Amino acid sequence: MSKLQPLAGYVVVKREEEASQTSSGIYLTDSAKEKPQRGEVMAVGAGKEGKNPQVIVGQKVLFKKYGPTEVEMDGKEMLLLEEDDILAIIG
Repeated sequence: MSKLQPLAGYVVVKREEEASQTSSGIYLTDSAKEKPQRGEVMAVGAGKEGKNPQVIVGQKVLFKKYGPTEVEMDGKEMLLLEEDDILAIIG
C-alpha cells in the first residue's frame, strides 16, 4: 500500500461520505449530491517555512470548497490541500 506524504504546508484529507438521503427521506442521485467540505486529516506536511502545522492526523476539519486537489491512492479518493485552505477544526 502506497503512502502519500505531503510536503511543506500541505495536508492530506479523506472527505466524509456523502449523504444519499435527505432528512425528509428523499433519496438523492449521484449527480444531485453535493460533496461535503468536511473530512479527516490523514497526513500532515512539515509546515511552511518558520511555521509549525496547526492540524494533526485524525482531526476532523472543514475546508474550502474550491481549494483541494483530488488524488486517488490505492483505489481511495483523497484530497491534497494547503493548510491555509482549512477553515476550522471540528469537535
